[in-house]
Amino acid sequence: MKFARFCQTLSTWSGSSKTFLVAIVLIVVWGLTGPYFHYNDTWQLIINTSTTIITFLMVFLIQNTQNRDNDILHLKIDELIRATTAAQNASLCLDKMGTRDLRKLREQYSALAENDQVDLAAAKDDSQTDA
Repeated sequence: MKFARFCQTLSTWSGSSKTFLVAIVLIVVWGLTGPYFHYNDTWQLIINTSTTIITFLMVFLIQNTQNRDNDILHLKIDELIRATTAAQNASLCLDKMGTRDLRKLREQYSALAENDQVDLAAAKDDSQTDA
């Protein structure tokens, strides 16, 4: 749990406007030091290495945060499905289904949606007569 909290805190911090401004300032400072270092290979290597390391670490941070947010969202949706009496509780275990089964289920729901489509023209006419 400590790692998840660390990732969430770091993700919030790294996505802030202050962090973005600090990154811009660092890039500008690096660019302004170019003439002093005669734009040599070491000067270029500093920014390349720094950004590569930061990007590499951020990939894992973002993935961890996204996985956590995804799990939380799914739990909330599962609770809504469970609490709704008209919902099909079988949809609570969709994560265990294979791709083909999910595709078939998607087709079934699409067919249900086609049968129950709302006539938007009629709905628009009804709303105009009510006004």
